[in-house]
Amino acid sequence: MSDIEKVKSLIRTIPDFPKKGISFKDIFPIFQDPTAVETLISYLVNHVNTTINEKVDVIVGLDARGFLFGPILALRLGAAFVPVRKQGKLPGEIISAEFVKEYGVDIFELQKEAIKPGQNVIIVDDLIATGGTAHAAGNLVEGSGGKILEYIFIIELIDLNGKNLLKAPVHSIIRY
Repeated sequence: MSDIEKVKSLIRTIPDFPKKGISFKDIFPIFQDPTAVETLISYLVNHVNTTINEKVDVIVGLDARGFLFGPILALRLGAAFVPVRKQGKLPGEIISAEFVKEYGVDIFELQKEAIKPGQNVIIVDDLIATGGTAHAAGNLVEGSGGKILEYIFIIELIDLNGKNLLKAPVHSIIRY
């Protein structure tokens, strides 16, 4: 079993969560195994270092599970970490974008000056399904003047074609 297959074996599928008909991919068991977390972070760092030909200035992590990987990845890459949060969670002046996800409508926010014009950005989240959350985050980054180098996801639900909404390359580690 490869290291990534071991990580995949730790992901649980929870039927009918958060509502009937959704098969939720639970990544939290990965965090009970420090070796699995290190495997994922090392894989991501290696991916960025070998495929992105520009300096990464900012890692944007999406609320909430993008916060689990984003800061560690930013630290390892020598980049800043910027959170994109759900409405009402960030202080100061913000910009916002509405999005539709598998099970509802929501609003993402970004602190207005967290990303400077011209900065190179990678957007990180645990999972891409329909692409709504990542698309909204991309709109916020672009609205700040940032340049999206890539979107990175731990899991991709390929049948939902979410990456088709995104304007930059998509890299996912585990596909269902």
